[in-house]
Amino acid sequence: MNLNIKQDKLFREALQCVEHGLYRSAHVTSFAALMDFIHEWIANDVSRLSAIQTNYTAWNIKQASDFRDQKDHTLFEVMKKQAFITNGMMKALQGLLAKRNECAHPDDYEPGINDTLGYLDEMMKRIGVLQKK
Repeated sequence: MNLNIKQDKLFREALQCVEHGLYRSAHVTSFAALMDFIHEWIANDVSRLSAIQTNYTAWNIKQASDFRDQKDHTLFEVMKKQAFITNGMMKALQGLLAKRNECAHPDDYEPGINDTLGYLDEMMKRIGVLQKK
């Protein structure tokens, strides 16, 4: 799996959170790595970037960091609409976002080690699928 330095660092931090029992923090940190990967995945591919620039001119996307101004949920829908991902992948990414949101905001959800490791595993698998495209 090819991650950039920032993404690798964030995933390592998420694993350190797991080691210290900070499971909610691990969810949030690893999701940040996933989103950085997705932003780079779109921006570093000429055809994907061009599709976004052409169809979503108001977003004013020139580089990966410009995607930070867009809501994650909206970006997933756009990725599906532009046929970058399947409907199943969009729903999976939305599910990961929902778990992240449960962990980032006061809620009754208290993930344990197995929940967190499963979350990280699914995230890595989703990145692996995207890297093959």
